[in-house]
Amino acid sequence: MLRPLTLLRTAAFAAALAMLPTAYAKNGAPPIRIGEINSYKAIPAFLDPYKKGWQLALEQVNAQGGVLGRPLQVIWRDDNGNPGDSVRAAQELITREKVDLLFGGFLSHTGLALADFAKQRKVFFLAAEPLTDKITWQDGNRYTYRLRPSTWMHIAALAPKALALRKQRWALVYPNYEYGQSAVATFKAMMTSFQPDIEFVAEQAVPLGKIDAGAVVQALADAKPDAIFNVLFAADLTRFVREGNTRGLFEDRAVVSVLTGEPEYLEPLGADSPTGWIVTGYPWYAIDTPEHKAFAEAYRKRYNESPKVGSVVGYASLMSIAAGIEQAGTTDTEKLVDAFAGLQVGTPFGPVTYRAIDHQSTMGVYVGVTALQDGQGIMKDFTYLDGSRLQPPDQYVRQLRPAP
Repeated sequence: MLRPLTLLRTAAFAAALAMLPTAYAKNGAPPIRIGEINSYKAIPAFLDPYKKGWQLALEQVNAQGGVLGRPLQVIWRDDNGNPGDSVRAAQELITREKVDLLFGGFLSHTGLALADFAKQRKVFFLAAEPLTDKITWQDGNRYTYRLRPSTWMHIAALAPKALALRKQRWALVYPNYEYGQSAVATFKAMMTSFQPDIEFVAEQAVPLGKIDAGAVVQALADAKPDAIFNVLFAADLTRFVREGNTRGLFEDRAVVSVLTGEPEYLEPLGADSPTGWIVTGYPWYAIDTPEHKAFAEAYRKRYNESPKVGSVVGYASLMSIAAGIEQAGTTDTEKLVDAFAGLQVGTPFGPVTYRAIDHQSTMGVYVGVTALQDGQGIMKDFTYLDGSRLQPPDQYVRQLRPAP
């Protein structure tokens, strides 16, 4: 039995209570049950803010009466960063919890496992974060959509800046799994297509979460590159940057880096944050659009902290699901899948559209340069590139994506 409401004093308890359908189903309508799966224990720097993002959206949607007159309820599971656990969690959510649809995913290999599950079981799945191009291209399927900009889109945002450096000798460092491998392959292809004389003089593929930073930094330094392309993130990035600073790897050397401008990864570095790197990221402190201001204010009021990229992704994921169900007028899987094709959704980054051709959203990418301000890494000189500008030609997509 619940304690009297007068004793419910903490925001955390109130948030937990808000996710129970009986707490807000004012008209007695049964909740729309949504399953969420992610690698919370494996990647807490990104996924703790991500969870807060979708919880904030959930509270806002239900405060407005839910969707189709029904409250939304999210039932979440941790996949331990393991594809097998992702599938087992999805199976349990569908069969035991009777959820109507699924969303989530962070790592590319767990995202691919969930996309395949969605295909086999014919259940709607919104891939919130996994970046691998395969989710919407080579392994794309009718039942899977993706919110976050793909690996291709991130590299397409950075490549013009990298080419403008006119550096010939490049070194590469990346996590040795699907995301890192595809990012490097795409970078090589884009760079060589415009700069045929480019050389890749060193390539360090490191185990995810297990970088030997000293050995990696020394190997890159020994190759004497003119520039470095980095795909590391989270704890691997922190160790790489600090070791590189110690050994002078980045002195008088250009660095182009995916994701490094995200506060999830800059904040842990503090005064060790790199300067002058060309990065993708999220300069939340300097974005003054009405959509972002409203989101950031609500997020800070709710959690007493600044938003992260994960916060935006989690929030936009849940809002996308709410908009899709509203558009479909039902939670029927086939109608929901159809409703998402061409669906337009408002997000903190502005409106996005889920493309019918490959189920990729047009959420864009911030590109800028890292700098230090008051002992903390930031992004400066940044530009937002709309995701619709970062897509390859349609005929290329059709060649890659299986026929429906």
